[in-house]
Amino acid sequence: MNYVGVDIHKKYSVLCAVDERGRKLREARIEGNSGCGFAQFFASLEGPSKAVVEACWNWGLVHDELEEIEQVEEVVLAHPYKTRLIADAQIKTDRLDAHALGTLLRGNLVARAHVPRGETRVRKNLLRQRLYWARLRTMLRNRIHALLDRQRGLELPQCSDIFGVRGLSFLRRLELPETDAALLGEQLALHDLIAQQMKAQEKRIGLEFGSEAMHRQLLSVPGIGPTLAAVIACEVDSIERFSSAEKLCAYAGVVPTTHSSGGKTRHGQLLPFCNKWLRWALIEASWVAIGCSPYFGALYKQHRARGKKANSAVLIVARRMCRIIWQLLHEKRDFEKRPLRPNFNFPGCSVVRLTAATAARP
Repeated sequence: MNYVGVDIHKKYSVLCAVDERGRKLREARIEGNSGCGFAQFFASLEGPSKAVVEACWNWGLVHDELEEIEQVEEVVLAHPYKTRLIADAQIKTDRLDAHALGTLLRGNLVARAHVPRGETRVRKNLLRQRLYWARLRTMLRNRIHALLDRQRGLELPQCSDIFGVRGLSFLRRLELPETDAALLGEQLALHDLIAQQMKAQEKRIGLEFGSEAMHRQLLSVPGIGPTLAAVIACEVDSIERFSSAEKLCAYAGVVPTTHSSGGKTRHGQLLPFCNKWLRWALIEASWVAIGCSPYFGALYKQHRARGKKANSAVLIVARRMCRIIWQLLHEKRDFEKRPLRPNFNFPGCSVVRLTAATAARP
């Protein structure tokens, strides 16, 4: 068996092959990351090969090209943050990086990352486009707020959202100095264009995910809408990957880091190496859930009454929601609302503590 490390770059890749004894067999530089160049390299090696690539920018293209090569038995995706041997090297070159990857693969020491299905990767691109438009809209709205704040004596209408129907109607009729009026007109036109793009993306997301059982089960959880349900479904990909709710929580990054030594245990910040898209979706859903669900609202109020800050309390809600999602997807059922008992220790709250046997159930 040959073990090949592939150091990917935008315009080229560097490959290094080692045998089972760790001896270097061959090195090559593939210009343009062409599939033909990869095929010729592996054809020049005797016997089957395994390849490893890091999960870097546009890794999917090289990964798919390697999987199509007949001599390649397996393509391993390495977790970039956990492959510390390369990052901590004092002498770092493309050839040394490729050789280090091949050596780690030979010793089965590669920290593997999950390889989503091709269909899932296409769906992720669709969702990331929708989230990109949302971020761009936020930036644009901040510029409009800055433009309005520099107007002397301007009184805004009493409305909950200046970018709602009433607020936008006021902004379009607003008379400002010549330069600011032109800027506001351009920004409002771009705002309308972004809104149209977001609606089109949301329609495509509904058509893409609406018929799937996993999407419907996620929609039954309070606080999770069509877009967040699609994000969670894509990032989880397959619930069978996680043998317990705790592992899904760790993957989502809604649990703190733990340092235990000498009989002392200290919990720190959230896990840095996690699926940040999944954590974002869970926290966004939790903020909505505490306002529309008695269950999650009571859980939030209970921990706020214990002295937790708002962000810490909502993180606890996100962790509970993550455990519930794991249970629902494993049992293939929808979320069920259940009555809560009043909590006399914290007036205005309800008891949301569950027994160990039903800790992950709603």
